[in-house]
Amino acid sequence: MQAALAAPAAGAGATLLGAAPTPAAAAAAGAFDPQSPRFAIAVLPDTQYLFDEDSSDPEPLKATFRYLVEERRDTNIAFMTHLGDVTEHGSEHEIAIAGKTFGVLDGKLPYSVLAGNHDVRGGDDQRGDSVYLRTFGPRRFTRMPTFGGASPDGYNSFHVLRAGGRDWLVLALDWRASDKGLAWAQQVLDAHRTLPVILTTHDLAWADEAGQARLSENGQRLWDRLIRDNDQIFLSLGGHYWPPGRTTLSNAAGNDVQVHITNYQDRYYGGAGMIRLYHFDLARNVVDVETFAPWFLARDPARRTPLEAETIELTGPVDRFSMRIDFAARFAGFAPVPPPAPRPPVAVLPRGTVGYWRFDSYGLSSGTAGSPIADGTVVRDLSGNGNDLTVARIGAGTAETLTYSTEHHPGQPAHASLRFDGGKGPDRGAILRAGPHAPINSMKFTDGYTIEAFVKLPDPYQGDHAWMGIMSWEGRSGDAGKTTGWSPLECTCSLNISPERFLQYVVYADRQDADPTSWSHALPTGRWTHIAVVNDSRRTVVHVDGSRIARNPSQPSTGIATLGRPFVVGATSFDLKYGQGFYGWIGDIRITARALRPKDFLTPYA
Repeated sequence: MQAALAAPAAGAGATLLGAAPTPAAAAAAGAFDPQSPRFAIAVLPDTQYLFDEDSSDPEPLKATFRYLVEERRDTNIAFMTHLGDVTEHGSEHEIAIAGKTFGVLDGKLPYSVLAGNHDVRGGDDQRGDSVYLRTFGPRRFTRMPTFGGASPDGYNSFHVLRAGGRDWLVLALDWRASDKGLAWAQQVLDAHRTLPVILTTHDLAWADEAGQARLSENGQRLWDRLIRDNDQIFLSLGGHYWPPGRTTLSNAAGNDVQVHITNYQDRYYGGAGMIRLYHFDLARNVVDVETFAPWFLARDPARRTPLEAETIELTGPVDRFSMRIDFAARFAGFAPVPPPAPRPPVAVLPRGTVGYWRFDSYGLSSGTAGSPIADGTVVRDLSGNGNDLTVARIGAGTAETLTYSTEHHPGQPAHASLRFDGGKGPDRGAILRAGPHAPINSMKFTDGYTIEAFVKLPDPYQGDHAWMGIMSWEGRSGDAGKTTGWSPLECTCSLNISPERFLQYVVYADRQDADPTSWSHALPTGRWTHIAVVNDSRRTVVHVDGSRIARNPSQPSTGIATLGRPFVVGATSFDLKYGQGFYGWIGDIRITARALRPKDFLTPYA
C-alpha cells in the first residue's frame, strides 16, 4: 500500500505512505555499514531550553550533531530520532535557529523529528499550519534516504532504515495523534507487516524517583489504540516528563514492549544536548544503552567546571543499562525466520571425508522423539567408507540412557540428534562403537584432519559429569609407546568435558611422543554448540562456534596414534573400560582427513 511522494506546500501535509528506501540508497547516506550486526540509534530528547528566545544557545546541540556525524563510521550509527519539544515556545525565532542547527546532520545522518507541546499551539495533529511544520514538516525529509512518508496533516512520519542486515521502521508521532493520525499509523504498520518498529512520541510515560515508568494518559491511549495489538512495536520512546525511567509491558501477543522516558532538560544547561545511544548487537541479542553530553565530552578534562564534569555522563540504572532481546524469537510473530531445510548427505561430503554420521532417516532407520535407541541399532556411515556405528549400553545404562530427539543445531544438516543420559553414581551411559574392522580404527591422519560435532548440554546441568567423553579412539597410550601424559592407560585420542564444562581435546600424536591438549572456555548449557578440531599435520587448533579458542598448544602434533581399536561416540575409555557416558545431546558428526577452513565446516562460518 504505497502512494507517490509528492512535495507538499509549505505547512501542508505529505503523502500517506512513501516507498521504502533501497539498501543502496541508505548505505549512500554516510559511512555506515548496514549489514553489520552491531549498530546504534541515537535518541535526542527535549532540547527546548537551548532554543528559548533571546536565551537560545545552539552550541551544545551542534556539538552533539558533530559528534554523531564524526562517530558514525566507528560507532555504526544508523539513525537519530528526536522526541519533541525542540524549542521552548515554537516561535519563528526559535524554530529558525533550531532548523539551522539540524542542518549539521542534513545529508550526513538520517533523522526524525516530531512535535512536542512546546513546539505547537495546542490541539492534536489536525491543528493545521504552524511554524514548526514549515521547518520540520515532511518537505525537510523528502531527500533523506530513510524517509518513508508522512500523514496528510504532516505531523506524523515514518522512516525505514537498513541496519543489522534487515529493515527497521521508526514511527514518529505527534505529541497528540488524532484518530486520523492513529488510523494513518495503523496503515503504515499494515503496509510494513514484517518490520520491527520503534515508536517515538513526546508524551508517553512518566516515572517516579526510582525510575519506575508508568504510562501517561496519552501513553495509555497509544497503548490501547496502537501499541498493544501491533506486535511489531518492541520499543517505545518518549520525553516530556522527568526524571527518566523505563518499564516493560506485555502486549496482546504476550511479548515484551520496552517503554522508556528520556529527558534531561532539568539537568545543567538544559541537558546540554545530551543523547542516548542504543547500541544494538544482534549477535549477542543485547541492546546496550549509554547517556552522555558530547559538548562536555569534547572539552579538556582539566578545564571542565564541576557541573560540566557532573553532567558529562549519566550512569544510573535508567541511563546506562542493557536489555536482553532474543531478536529472532521476539520478531517471530510478524517476521519469522524460516528455518534452514535439512541438507542431504551428498551436500556435506567434501573431499577426504572419512566418516559422517547423523541421526535422521539417512543414518538411522527409524525413531520418534523420546523413544529409546536399542542396543544393536546401527547408525550408518554416510561417507560410504564402512565406518558404521553400533549402539551399546555401558555401566548401569537403561533404555532411557539413549533416546531419539528432534532437537538440533539451527545450522546442522540433519534435523535430529541423540539424547544421552550418562552420569556417575552409578556409572551409566551409552556408546556408538565402530565395528572391529572399520577403517577409521586404524587411520593415522598424518596429512591432517578435521573432527566436527554438534553438542548441547542440558539446562539445568544436574549431577556430576566431570570428564565425560563426547568421542574417542580406544587404545591405551602406553601401548602406542607414548611416555608423556598423566597415565599410560588413557586412550590415545579423546574429546571431553571437564568439571568446569571446558572442552578438552587430548591427542597422542602418531609421529611425536607428546600429548598436546587444547582447552576451551566453559561451554554454555541449554544451547547448541558446534565443535571443530582442525589439525594441519603440524599442530591442532580447536574452534567453538566458528571461533578459534585461546588455549591451543603450539607443540608439534602429526596424526593420531590409533591402534586398530574402535572409534567411539558417547564416552571416553580408560584402560579399555567405560564407566560414565555423555550427558546431553549429540548431533551430526563428521571426520575429514584434511584440515578444513571454517567456511567449509558443517555449519559454515566466514
